[in-house]
Amino acid sequence: MSLLDRIQQDLIAAMKAKDQERLGAIRMIKTALKKLEVDSGVALDQAAEYKVLNTLVKQRKDAIDMFNKGSRPELAAKEEAELEIIHSYLPAAATDEEMNAAVEAAVEETGAESLRQMGLVMKTAREKLAGKTVDGKTLSDKVRIALD
Repeated sequence: MSLLDRIQQDLIAAMKAKDQERLGAIRMIKTALKKLEVDSGVALDQAAEYKVLNTLVKQRKDAIDMFNKGSRPELAAKEEAELEIIHSYLPAAATDEEMNAAVEAAVEETGAESLRQMGLVMKTAREKLAGKTVDGKTLSDKVRIALD
């Protein structure tokens, strides 16, 4: 079952359950996916769908940070609830051990020795972690540590 089909089923279930919070989040996800599909003119593949979801995750994290700084905990809580719903559609996150192993293997594979080659190491490490959700900032920090 494609992600859009699963989202459509969850949307109907949320409507029937009258769960307004979940309904709003699912509509937002579906809108973002459909917008990219219409803009590109082709059906989305799994990688494109996950890229959209990761963009939504980043937006929610930024909003949570801004709302917390602005002393608006009620809005931050709403964003956190949406974040949880988005996470339910993403594959399992890579563990620290998996990220460390991927970074170590990428450094060995590329022969990188300095921070100048960080982009190459990041690309290789991301390829090794394909199929898992990876926080780019965490991975970047791990690559910096490995190359220092």
